[in-house]
Amino acid sequence: MKWNRIFFQYWLPVIIWMVVIFWMSTGTFSSEQTSRFIVPLLNFLFPLLAPQDVELIHGLIRKSGHVSEYFVLGLLSYRAFRANSSPIWRPRWAGFALFVVALFAASDELHQSFVVSRTPSLVDVGIDVLGGIISQGLIMIRGKLAGYYAKVSPG
Repeated sequence: MKWNRIFFQYWLPVIIWMVVIFWMSTGTFSSEQTSRFIVPLLNFLFPLLAPQDVELIHGLIRKSGHVSEYFVLGLLSYRAFRANSSPIWRPRWAGFALFVVALFAASDELHQSFVVSRTPSLVDVGIDVLGGIISQGLIMIRGKLAGYYAKVSPG
């Protein structure tokens, strides 16, 4: 019974988020599709912006989406590996979480190689992994600060 609770509470969110990422790797979220609403919005907000600058910002928005998606995957993966353990930060859990992020990022790009409107890129794998690294860095900082404040607080 404990395994069922751990699965549903900790691992199911990881799997659901992976499905969301997989769905966003389809043609629905290709550059061509997202430009249909992002570019007009940018043109409305910044009417004097040159077309090449609008495209650059569109690209940056898309890449920040990669970082954000895998940042969340990193958080959820760390949480799943930690499960019912101590809340103290552990490098092993961070390493496992980064492994999940990197493996899924690579498999996501492989998936995109089969989607006509998408192009796989090793650069995107690196950007995805960066999101995971940022998540683990923030978890580590939070854990270290929590440990520090626990030592210096009275009581």
